[in-house]
Amino acid sequence: MKKYLIVLVLLIGFIVKAQNAPQKTPIFQLRIYEIFESNKKEFHERFREHAMRIMKKYNFKITSIYESKSDKKTEFVYFLEWPDEKIMKQAWEGFKADKEWIEIKKEFTKKYGDVVGNIEDRVLTKLDYSPN
Repeated sequence: MKKYLIVLVLLIGFIVKAQNAPQKTPIFQLRIYEIFESNKKEFHERFREHAMRIMKKYNFKITSIYESKSDKKTEFVYFLEWPDEKIMKQAWEGFKADKEWIEIKKEFTKKYGDVVGNIEDRVLTKLDYSPN
């Protein structure tokens, strides 16, 4: 009986501690790349076949991918989800320094020219009243 009471007290203590621990919410990243109609097909090939595969090695979690077109330009837009900003920065450092990725970019640029123009990057923090 005494053992059960001790276990119960410990269990209640763990539950209370877990409820009072700050909840970690993920952060989101919005990436917008200007892409060119002249080599759009090659850009999509590079991203789909190479970038996404290499990003996976660094635990990138791509949640959605879009294309946006206006009279002036075409943009490639995607969202990523990260546990926190520190992990996001470490993953990007690893990806950008990845030897295979560096070589692929070099090869595509040599063969097709620049496949990406301006890049916008935004870190988004979800607000507490945002719909799920």
